[in-house]
Amino acid sequence: MNHASNAGALRATRLGLVLVLGLGLVACGGGDEPATTTATEAGAAKPAATPATVISGKVTSMTPEQLREAASKAYNENRLYAPAGDNAMEYYLALRDKAPGDAAVSSALVDLLPMTVIATEQSVARDDFAEAQRLSALIEKADAQHPALSRLKGAIVAQQQAASQRAVQEQLSAEEEAKRQAELEKQRLADQQKQQQEAARLLAERQAAERQAAERQAAERQAAERQAAERQAAERQAAERQTAQTAAAPARPAAANTELRALSTPAPAFPAEALRAAQSGEVQVEFTVAPDGSVTAARVVRSNPARVFDRAAVNAVKRWRFAPVDAPVTTRRTITFNSGT
Repeated sequence: MNHASNAGALRATRLGLVLVLGLGLVACGGGDEPATTTATEAGAAKPAATPATVISGKVTSMTPEQLREAASKAYNENRLYAPAGDNAMEYYLALRDKAPGDAAVSSALVDLLPMTVIATEQSVARDDFAEAQRLSALIEKADAQHPALSRLKGAIVAQQQAASQRAVQEQLSAEEEAKRQAELEKQRLADQQKQQQEAARLLAERQAAERQAAERQAAERQAAERQAAERQAAERQAAERQTAQTAAAPARPAAANTELRALSTPAPAFPAEALRAAQSGEVQVEFTVAPDGSVTAARVVRSNPARVFDRAAVNAVKRWRFAPVDAPVTTRRTITFNSGT
């Protein structure tokens, strides 16, 4: 395709492309697309492109023939105004600088300008300020008196300011949120510390109570052991006194000693079931005392209630001890069980 046919094709499709780009701008919603420029980026934006710098050195170094070929190819591939350094607008502008009187070049630029204007507005709407400035510089180089140029530059500045204000507001909101989160974390740590202190206090109280209970049980056990030792000592002393008295008493050679004198008569163990049932009763036991004072045989003669306290009574009697006698002696004793209720 030669340069003249490209210019004709541009005019033929001018209305269609303008319509498509116009619909694209409406779809963008005039800025509904999220802003991508932060406060820092807006404050440190790249210097605005100028008509003198908008065309890259690579493009300006090309020959007119190379520019015509590149412009034709860019147009056919729909690279009308982008990307930077490889688009029809830049090629035609560079070609116009090299061939000012070429009517076809001027016509092509006239056809490309409306689409570049729309593209500039779209860039402003999506906060792509670097692209908007580049495109506005292309428009200014193509036609410094273009009626939309002043409006586009004002829109870029206004949108940049709005984006900066939004970014500042977002930064302030982020700082407020960070402060709020810091306060929440501080309160959480304080509550956690308070809970741990309370848990430590409760643990210390429980350990103290357990220690006191253990000490009390140990003291009670020691007291019971002391009482048992004292009782055994008293029984032993009584037996020794009885033995001494017997040895000191005058001998009775003619009469046999069959009188029972108890030395030790431990009380029977109260059956657990009877104790829980609060039962009382009595058992009459017949038993034989050997010459050495030990009980050699024991049996139940009668009991009330029957068989409740029998075993406990017999076991207790078998542990009884008496003063020695000359011959075995059989006797009966009634043992009473009282639950205390």
